[in-house]
Amino acid sequence: MSLPRRFRAQAEQCLRNGSPLTAALLEGAAGDDEAGGPVHELLAPFAADPSGSVASLRFAGALHRLVLERQAPDLALHYPSVGGTAPVEEAWPVARRVVERCAEQLAAGLRRPVQTNEVGRSAALYGGLLHVTARTGLPIRLLEVGASAGLNLLVDRFAYEVAEGVVLGEPSSPVRLRAPWRGRFPAYAPLEVVSRAGCDPAPLDPGSEADRLTLTSYVWADQVDRFERLRNALQVAAARPVPVERLPASAFLARELAEPVPGVATVVWHSVVRQYLSVDERVEMDRLLAEAGERATPDAPVLRLSLEPERIAGSTFRFLVELTEWPGGRRELLAEALGHGPPVTWV
Repeated sequence: MSLPRRFRAQAEQCLRNGSPLTAALLEGAAGDDEAGGPVHELLAPFAADPSGSVASLRFAGALHRLVLERQAPDLALHYPSVGGTAPVEEAWPVARRVVERCAEQLAAGLRRPVQTNEVGRSAALYGGLLHVTARTGLPIRLLEVGASAGLNLLVDRFAYEVAEGVVLGEPSSPVRLRAPWRGRFPAYAPLEVVSRAGCDPAPLDPGSEADRLTLTSYVWADQVDRFERLRNALQVAAARPVPVERLPASAFLARELAEPVPGVATVVWHSVVRQYLSVDERVEMDRLLAEAGERATPDAPVLRLSLEPERIAGSTFRFLVELTEWPGGRRELLAEALGHGPPVTWV
């Protein structure tokens, strides 16, 4: 699929998921690429990139970064993330001028991988861990693949207002997900995470100003509630950071799953990660989990909890929360969610 078609497909997703600004920018960029404008020259070196690397989101993130760095004050007028209120429909001509004058900075941004450490996805993870705890009766050993800055590894340190007067997690947390669940909620059982670790090929440090800027740039600029969640999660991470190792998923899992760990439920978690892995890495990850599952026992179970997209038709996706449990290898659908998490509808 050509880059303009990919950009338009992502624009549809953005519009469907409540970001008309990002949709307008990607639609404008697609047209300019086809017309041979400055976007075409900017994107030419990335035309052969695999679709899973999502050049469209890298482009949107690079533009947003310029706004956040105060290098595009004219475009900032259209960005609610920095207080802009100018009309969405007038944003692309301004953005095109930014592409013309800031091509070098934007190319540098396009070379960065997408880093969307979306805290809203913890709503799915938290409910999934409640399922695990209710079934096994064991504390959790949590391992995350593609952990970015490790924010979702802090899942039990966030607050979840699941019903009026019912707050799960850590009620005093500055990260508060309001009405994150629908459907039949998971059975509540006291949740204890006794250890947590993550890996990422390019981990970010939540204590680094540059890395915080990278994370922020990938949040769609007209979704201000997500900015608030991210800022508050970074505050939680600063107080109780979780190290994320610079390792591929296969190396991390080969080490962490080499032997069963009695007395805990080992949960391997990943969210919107598989598309960024090579085919070989996906196959190896699946193999390592299956082999760990063969060694699992009722006192040392291994579980895979995931939130990943499934294509329905064209550019339409649904995001599935799935759990595979060993011993046994039983796989089941727990919920459907949006790409950024809430609402999570338990099935």
